[in-house]
Amino acid sequence: MRFVIQRVTEGSVAIDGRVCGSIGKGFVVLIGVGADDTKETADKMLKKMLGLRIFEDENGKTNLSLDSVGGELLLISQFTLYADCKHGNRPGFTDAGAPDMAKALYEYIIEECKKSVPIVKQGEFGADMKVSLINDGPFTIILDSDKL
Repeated sequence: MRFVIQRVTEGSVAIDGRVCGSIGKGFVVLIGVGADDTKETADKMLKKMLGLRIFEDENGKTNLSLDSVGGELLLISQFTLYADCKHGNRPGFTDAGAPDMAKALYEYIIEECKKSVPIVKQGEFGADMKVSLINDGPFTIILDSDKL
């Protein structure tokens, strides 16, 4: 599983010109599900993501977590995080999770986040989405379950 976590001052996702989710200060998270991922993988990734201390404290040090700052989440499914570009110029996606399995894990991640984060918004699995954000910093973290 791969998460691209962007610390933002605001973020939104639109489908067919209609904004279906928007947040203020928090994380916009692009979520890629791999073929071998499980709920246990998701739990490990969520624990790490929600514990990240990447917001500034009163001294300007990145020392505060999402919870500490009352941050919000915008969760976007993105199978292209599993693009394989080793051969040629057209990416392959054989390492990405099968759609049914990936959608179930994406929905599981959303529901688990809602248990501890008051405002959780999301995109739509498989939709053509337009994601907008103001990256704060910029500050972007990549989490890969194979490296945790």
